[in-house]
Order: sequence, then structure tokens, then C-alpha cells
Amino acid sequence: MDIHEYQAKKILSDFGVKIPTGGIVYSPENAENKAREIGGSKWVVKAQVHSGARGKAGGIIVCNSPLEVADATDKLLGKKLVTNQTGPEGKIINRIYIEEATDIKHELYLGLVFDRSSESIMVVASTEGGMSVEEISKEKPETIIRSKIEVAVGIQQFQAREIAFGLGIEPKLISRAANTIIGCYKAFSELDATMVEVNPLVVSQQDEIFALDCKMSFDNNAMFRRDEISELRDKTQENSNEVYASDRGMNYVSLDGNIGNIINGAGLAMASMDMIKLAGGEPANFLDVGGGATPEKIVKAFKLISMDKKVKVILINIFAGINRCDWVAEGIVQALDKIEISLPLVIRLAGTNVEKGNEILKKSKINYIEASTLEDAANKAVEALGN
Repeated sequence: MDIHEYQAKKILSDFGVKIPTGGIVYSPENAENKAREIGGSKWVVKAQVHSGARGKAGGIIVCNSPLEVADATDKLLGKKLVTNQTGPEGKIINRIYIEEATDIKHELYLGLVFDRSSESIMVVASTEGGMSVEEISKEKPETIIRSKIEVAVGIQQFQAREIAFGLGIEPKLISRAANTIIGCYKAFSELDATMVEVNPLVVSQQDEIFALDCKMSFDNNAMFRRDEISELRDKTQENSNEVYASDRGMNYVSLDGNIGNIINGAGLAMASMDMIKLAGGEPANFLDVGGGATPEKIVKAFKLISMDKKVKVILINIFAGINRCDWVAEGIVQALDKIEISLPLVIRLAGTNVEKGNEILKKSKINYIEASTLEDAANKAVEALGN
């Protein structure tokens, strides 16, 4: 789960990381008043969408008066911001963050992610802030600093100081920088985050260290114990089909193809998409209905697939271990009684009670194409596109 910049900054601030004074607004009038409240002579108007590269897309505007702040807010609110991360569909700007401008001396990069290979938390830092980490690793890989933090121990003061020294921080600011790094680590580890990225982390002309921008992502599976984080979710920034699926206990990712998938188990879903590609087709989605693919969940999966107008063929691929094929077959029949599906339907069942499941399907009145193996299912799905 992603959150907005202003939300991430508030979290970091709670962990002792310094941020510029700012506030969220929803109208030009609010924006003008907020600028006067913040004070100063220069402000930054920031579109709040779940995407990086907002500045390059015109989503960040520097203003020299409260009236300019109001005009900039009016220009951005309700507009669609298209960045290299959103794709051509873009994201609608529903809220604006007004922030005091910072007089920058140095821009740095700081990020924290899981390193699964070493089972540790990796701190990635660079002297080249303001650029994406992909650009940094491509253009200036020698500037990147990596430090592994043992999860059971946590970050130590000496590690944070080493990172600060590696970033070329002035000696008088090392302690402040180390505390900033530790604050970011605590936010990461104590709130079940999967990523914390401060870019840029800046040293101001007044020798203050600020998180000027921040992105945070969280583990969806841990949100049941993080109510304070779950409440920060902005569903308007997410794919509507993905929101529908997650709210009903399914894992869904929208793709660009035209063969819709209803599959139980992430591994089988990945294998099915690979097989569709090998057969010459393109999957329209990743949809894992989970191990407990009950009739009710199959009905919900059909509703979800029917929302995607790109889908021209539906492939159902179920391997029943804990689950049962007869339950899945009943779910398919129930779904097609409730939802009118005119698309070709390819069904492959395997595993527990497969004979009973196939018998239920054959006795029903639904029109479908039976497949015996994963390869057979993928080939028949691709063939159905041309019929």
C-alpha cells in the first residue's frame, strides 16, 4: 500500500526527522490562506498523487506570493497528472500540499528496502539526490552507498554515522544526519513498511537537514494490525479493479492483454501467464483467488473480470489441493447464473474431486471449452481469440 508524500512526511516527523513547514489543501482559497499561515516569501505547490517524477510532469510549482500559490493550486486541482510512472492514463490530483521553500545547499538520496537475499534491511544512499535511484545507478553508480542492517539487532549509531560520513556530511552535522537516518529506519521497521525513500534529503544553507520529499509503501498483509496506516489509504489513486479485488480478499494486477485469468495460487497464476505468452497470447490480468476458492469467491472473480472491457477470452485454471474442484465448479455455475458472460470460456480443473467438478460443469447449461492441462488451456484460450 502506498501513501501520499504529506502523509509519509508526517510519519517521519513523528520519528524525529525534520521536514519543512507545510499543510494539505483542497481549494485555491485554502491554498492562499495556508501560504499566509506558513509565512515566508516563497512556497512550493505539490500535487499529491502516487507517483514519482511529478516535477518533470508539471506537478510541482514554485511560487513567490500567496496569490501565485492560489493560482497554481487552481491549475493543478482536478487535473490529470501524467508521469513516466503513471503511464498514459495518469492520476487525478485531488489534494495539494503547500510547503515553505527550502534554500538548498546539498541534495542527497536515502532509501530503505528489504534485501531478501541477505534477509536484512538495506539502506541505500547517494550524494546525488534529486535523481531517481535508477538514474543514479546507471549514470553515477560509484556514488551509491549500501549498508545492511540486521533485523534482529536494528540500526546502530555507528552504522548511521558511517552512512552520513559516506555522504560527505560536514562533521558538525554528522550527529543530526545520523539521527535522521535512524528515524527513517525506525519508521520502516516499526510500521511494517516495505520501502522508505527520501529523495531528496537536503542540507539547507542554514545547516538544517530536511526530508524534502518522501515515498513510503507498506505490507498489505500487515495492515490488520496497523489501523493508523490503513486509514491513510487513498483508493482514488489505485486501479479500481485492484481495489475491488483487495477489498474482497483476492490478489489482482491489471495488465495490457485480452485473456482474462481466474486462478488459485500465485505460482500457478504466474505459470499460466507464462504459458499464455508462449502460446502467442497476452494476459489481461493476474488474478489469484487464493487457496480457498469458494463458490462465493468465484462469483466475485467473474464480476471482477467482467469489469475489464479489454478481456475477450476468460481462462479458469484451478488446481485443487486444500480446495475442491466440485466447489469451484459450483461457483462457476452460480456465477454464470448471475452474470451474463458472452465471452469464450476455457476451464481447466485438476486435483481434489476433479471428476466430480467436471461432471458438474458438463451437466450444467454453460457453454465452455474444456482443457486437460495448463498448456492445453493456454493454447485453447489463444485459439478462442480468433473464433
